[in-house]
Amino acid sequence: MNTLSSLLTESADGQLGILMSALAGIAAALAVALAMTVYLRMSYRMIHVTWRDVVRHGIATLAALVLFAFAAYDMRHAALAYLGLNPSKPAVEFEIRMPREMLTAASDAQIELHTDRNQTLALVGGVHDVSDGRALLRGAVALNHRTADRVLVVNLPGKGTFEFRLRLPAEPHRAEQFGPWHLADRIASPQAGSVAPQDAYTIRYRVL
Repeated sequence: MNTLSSLLTESADGQLGILMSALAGIAAALAVALAMTVYLRMSYRMIHVTWRDVVRHGIATLAALVLFAFAAYDMRHAALAYLGLNPSKPAVEFEIRMPREMLTAASDAQIELHTDRNQTLALVGGVHDVSDGRALLRGAVALNHRTADRVLVVNLPGKGTFEFRLRLPAEPHRAEQFGPWHLADRIASPQAGSVAPQDAYTIRYRVL
């Protein structure tokens, strides 16, 4: 739970998004307040105020509040979209299978999520043995930006670099179950013949 919480901690980008949201809300509030002031001043110039006028003013106030809420919400999301930020801050939990001899401990691997907007260091949860003789490497990484260009890069010093393309839309939906296993999309070996065949490296993941 602590690991997931640290993944979703607000970053500098998130703080900038909050600032943009606040400015958008203030702008919307000023616009609504100005419109209401003009409307009420014009209305109360009448000599006689009837119940119909009271009801009309109440409806106008309610409509203004709804408009304010919608404007603030819409402008916030527009600002975040412009910055490429994902306001909900989802994360991807992944499991990677590989030959046991390639991985002895979680500290052997450095995993990063590369996108067309940034690079994010993943948190590695641990290594577990699988019945077929392979090791299972678990971890998670935050999705800080809206983009469909996501590649998980696993670097094993002295053994190779393995790239797994995450087949997710720019705004992925959360899932309770892991998706199907996928083969590594690219393997770079520092020494010829030192890396097992590509089908020995597979990944599956889900969005939290």
